[in-house]
Amino acid sequence: MSESNKQKSSYLQELLTTKDIVICSGAGGVGKTTISAALGAVSAHKCKAKVLVLTIDPAKRLSSALGLAELGNEEKLVPSNHLEKAGMQDFQGELWAAMLDAQQSWDSLVRKYAPSDEVVDKILLNPIYKNISSRFVYSHEYIAMERLYEAYSEKKYDLIIVDTPPTRNAIDFLKAPERMADFFSSRLLRWLTVPSRSKIMSFASRPFYQIADRVLGTKFLSEISEFFLLFQTMYPGFISRAASVQQLLHDSKTTFIVVSTLDSVPMHEAESFITELEKQNYQLGAIVLNRVLPKMFSDPSRIKLAKNISQDPDLVEKLFFEEQDLDPDQLDLDRQSIKTVFKEVANNFLNFSALALKEQSQKDNLKTTDKVVIEIPFLETELNDVEALFQLGKHLWE
Repeated sequence: MSESNKQKSSYLQELLTTKDIVICSGAGGVGKTTISAALGAVSAHKCKAKVLVLTIDPAKRLSSALGLAELGNEEKLVPSNHLEKAGMQDFQGELWAAMLDAQQSWDSLVRKYAPSDEVVDKILLNPIYKNISSRFVYSHEYIAMERLYEAYSEKKYDLIIVDTPPTRNAIDFLKAPERMADFFSSRLLRWLTVPSRSKIMSFASRPFYQIADRVLGTKFLSEISEFFLLFQTMYPGFISRAASVQQLLHDSKTTFIVVSTLDSVPMHEAESFITELEKQNYQLGAIVLNRVLPKMFSDPSRIKLAKNISQDPDLVEKLFFEEQDLDPDQLDLDRQSIKTVFKEVANNFLNFSALALKEQSQKDNLKTTDKVVIEIPFLETELNDVEALFQLGKHLWE
């Protein structure tokens, strides 16, 4: 291992052992879920720690990769014998996993912040509630932050690793508490709830409500008004919690790892997200570049050889048969087929080389940042079980 890679390795080890929360962000399809699970597995094993991997992404890759039948809001322990079979010998930590169930989390939040059981029942039974809680703008992002804060507040885990939605939604994920707090104090909410709070306004607005009921359905607007009036009773708890969540995200014990491939679109998203993190004073711990092509494809001597073979297929016979004193005819090999195959191989190598050189250009641009950049090579095998996750985790750790 080079000195540079050793430094990056020790830095990542320090990051995982000294932080309480690691938030993995990145574009869709770059391997955030896999890397989150791999970091969780290796941290639990190497540090003998109790680690929770919490995925906000509704895709169910995490449960299948960890060998669990299904995942939900409640944390599930990955069996230690399952981990030991995957190569984590003498496993003494604990690896837990959970996947956000937004509706269940909202129900739990209502029970926590509503001022009475009567209000809880009215909110949960309100016909508007389930539609609003599942489709309301930022509701998924806000409740994800609540779920993270809840897991952190319980103080059950040494480390929580969060697998976030794609970066296009990750900014919403970060700003959701603030935006939800703004909504609770907004003019729109006051307008919606005025008829329920004021007899005069209720009388004055009755003709409007009657017309709206004929157009939108019986008691539609009045049900909305009642729902938001009930919801406003939880305002103090929401505001207090939103401030606590923001404080937690900016805490020195919380860090972000931005995951990307070197393709143009995810790289652009990653760079935009990094800029936003720095602008908002969040701590960026590291950048992980996934599925990086091997260095051999950017090796000038190999590129030159591939070009020579591609341009002059007869060179194959000289290099591989004449110098080795081999006779293709005696080996029962067709000379033309040999040349065709080698030319095709050389052309494929050159295609990969072009991609590798483009990737190198992208990496050179990242060198302007002072953040640690960690590379994961392109792997031929699918990372769809615990053993593969642990091997990836070891690569990142060691």
